[in-house]
Amino acid sequence: MPLIRFGVSLEKDLLKQFDSLISQQKYTCRSEAIRDLIREDLVRKQFRTNKKIAGAITLVYDHHKRSLVNQLTNIQHDFGHLILASQHMHLDHDNCLEIIAVHGSAKLIQKLSDSLKSVKGVKHGTLSLTTKGNEF
Repeated sequence: MPLIRFGVSLEKDLLKQFDSLISQQKYTCRSEAIRDLIREDLVRKQFRTNKKIAGAITLVYDHHKRSLVNQLTNIQHDFGHLILASQHMHLDHDNCLEIIAVHGSAKLIQKLSDSLKSVKGVKHGTLSLTTKGNEF
């Protein structure tokens, strides 16, 4: 894809803060940082407008909690058409980490994530969104 150059005007203090931020994040140039900011906002728009997205749901839970694993499995089966894969890891004797790769309607993925995070015994859950990759 051809690159197009354009100018951006910023206040000196804002540019200084931006340069500091992108330096901490190890960007080698402002252009790539700006491209990433634009892509991030476009992904959020895809989510808000219920487009198809990809993402990961991450859960940490106590596997000793009565019937918790069965509840999580049942919810995942109910939303099986959205789930690409899942990975289960043992963090220690009591806690497990589960990562669920998802793809599909933004609203349904949010509903799946909310359903999993709200199960009693889930200590923490996050939904990380990204693009399907062919939008930009």
